[in-house]
Amino acid sequence: MGHLALSRKKRYALVGTGGRAGLFYTSIASTFSQTSTLVAICDSNRTRLNYAKVKIDNLTGDSIPTYLAEDFEKMVEETKPDEVIVTTIDRTHHTYIIRALELGCNVITEKPMTIDVPQCKQIFEAVERTSHKVRVTFNYRYAPHNTKIFEILRSGAIGTVTSIHFEWMLNTSHGADYFRRWHRDAKNSGGLLVHKSTHHFDLVNFWLQSRPKTVFAQGDLKFYGKKTAEERGVTKFYSRAHGSDIAKDDPFALNLEENEQLKALYLDAEHEDGYLRDQSVFGDGISIEDTMNVLVRYEDDTVLTYSLTAYAPWEGFRVSFNGTNGRLEAEIVESSYVNSGGEQSLEGAAESITLVLRQLFQEPRKIEIGEAKGGHGGGDNLLLNDLFGVSEPDEHMRAASHIDGAASILTGVAANRSIRTGKAMQVRNILELP
Repeated sequence: MGHLALSRKKRYALVGTGGRAGLFYTSIASTFSQTSTLVAICDSNRTRLNYAKVKIDNLTGDSIPTYLAEDFEKMVEETKPDEVIVTTIDRTHHTYIIRALELGCNVITEKPMTIDVPQCKQIFEAVERTSHKVRVTFNYRYAPHNTKIFEILRSGAIGTVTSIHFEWMLNTSHGADYFRRWHRDAKNSGGLLVHKSTHHFDLVNFWLQSRPKTVFAQGDLKFYGKKTAEERGVTKFYSRAHGSDIAKDDPFALNLEENEQLKALYLDAEHEDGYLRDQSVFGDGISIEDTMNVLVRYEDDTVLTYSLTAYAPWEGFRVSFNGTNGRLEAEIVESSYVNSGGEQSLEGAAESITLVLRQLFQEPRKIEIGEAKGGHGGGDNLLLNDLFGVSEPDEHMRAASHIDGAASILTGVAANRSIRTGKAMQVRNILELP
């Protein structure tokens, strides 16, 4: 985004004041208050909106204007932001992205940029029509260990990359959380291969500087859901944890009353929209998978084997790169968390990082990584500075555009189609990227 003019703060408005939004609005109101200012916030739920307002007002000592979702256009017209930050439910991202562009604003959006191809096309058309920009917040690109992987591959240390094996584990705290809340319905999130794996597929696109060509996938609901629980002998069920005696004996149950922030954001707000944040992970109505395997061939002919497990005993990932001159291996263990259930700056913090370079005919060499503080392996803080601080030119090209946002979800969209049809998908037949 280049250098920010110090003589004028950049103006931001935010829509969607749920779990992920706090990272953005607290950062602007505190760490980056010299370069950026939040001029308004917007949400469909007045209780959540007021919760965010109190937090922001306490940080700034001022009173931030609030708008309900139906007044989104009014908010933009009255407060005149330079950019709109979109942190709403995934299926509505495109609505706010497109309208903000049409109203003359650039956009910063949470991942995934959107969840399907028609919405992607609408965003592309709006960018072309308005000449404004969309930026997707892929914080994992900024994590120092992921940046180091990019540097090593780019240096040619293992020669030409021929294949990648990428295994991501979500544990029974973080992974289970997707099956308690709105993400459990594929119509809201596109399933985990879009909502969560967009991070991982974007990393591969970034590391290789390439794009997916052919995708084949398999996926199942093997652990969560009522049917699989019954097959394991479970006989007692509940719909939500709040008010349930059965839930008291379930280690997967989320007690909203025990956490001040979860209670304020969700339990106290559900009377407005009926959204239940503490649904049983072993209930009916889950339309996403928890066990996924994907095979991808990229435009540069590299092949990826990828797996995502949402009920692992630990959180993190292993990735290995094979090349014509060796192999690069990484294992990153991340902290366990529940979205909005604790200090947001620690969500996905790296607990241990192991990076080993194995060049042909040489002894293995452990690569040291500098200390990475903050969420998502240290990526959050670096991303936030790039967005809202005085950023410097980035030799690693980590800023992600709407094209990057589309490329990242295309692997997941194609994988979902492959799961449904049992066939390999040609990505260019789904969406032709610039």
